[in-house]
Amino acid sequence: MPANGIGVGKMGKTLSVLFAVVIAGASLEAAEPSPEPSAAPLKVVVRTTAYTHTEADHLKYGNKSALGTVLKYTPEYHSVAADWSRFPLGTKFKIKGYDRLFVVDDYGSALVGTQTIDIYFPTADRMNNWGTRFVEIEIIGMGSFHESRKILAARANHRYCLAMLASMTTDDWYKNYR
Repeated sequence: MPANGIGVGKMGKTLSVLFAVVIAGASLEAAEPSPEPSAAPLKVVVRTTAYTHTEADHLKYGNKSALGTVLKYTPEYHSVAADWSRFPLGTKFKIKGYDRLFVVDDYGSALVGTQTIDIYFPTADRMNNWGTRFVEIEIIGMGSFHESRKILAARANHRYCLAMLASMTTDDWYKNYR
């Protein structure tokens, strides 16, 4: 068992629950909003890594997210990258023990098909300090699968965008973008 006390079995079950919630969210997105208050926020353990805009594989993008906005590192808005078919664009969450709001506004090819969340840091030192960690997140609000699909469809000539798009699509229409 890792030093953080989180066993793989528990994490696997938690990730399975999150995946089911994400898939259910995709199918319920077009439904009318419920007038009832939403359920308690979802808590799940995820693997996190870190990145910065000065890494060799990010230099061509500068300090811009997949949306073309400046990557943010503030208590009110901390940019993260994820597989948008699992954590769609705009997903907001908090990490247990940290007083800041994390927002999915970026993606990365290495994240496709994983439950990993890549956390943005403005410097290599901060990025290296974070390293890789398993953390408990509390999802405050799921982002938009619809907006994620629109952006990914426009970029489907990139294999990783097509893979995310295919993961959140129930029919084969995305194949037109190969």
